[in-house]
Amino acid sequence: MVTGHRLRGLPKMARETVPVSHRKCGKTNCHCAASGEELHESTVLSYKQGGKTKHLMLPAAEVEPLRMATERFRAAKSRVEAKGN
Repeated sequence: MVTGHRLRGLPKMARETVPVSHRKCGKTNCHCAASGEELHESTVLSYKQGGKTKHLMLPAAEVEPLRMATERFRAAKSRVEAKGN
């Protein structure tokens, strides 16, 4: 699904998560450096690659479809686990 730093299409189901990240941008004159409390917010795709957690910043148009894909994955996983028990 993730190659390099890009997504290959939007999946119907995704194991990854879509959290909101808060961080400083690194610019010395930015409000985030001055206050330390007003950080920049970005939505990312969090996934595992080679045993390490990676984050990929998402364009606004991809956030909701990916959130829905992760919800579908969790729902399907719950159904499979319920049948197994």
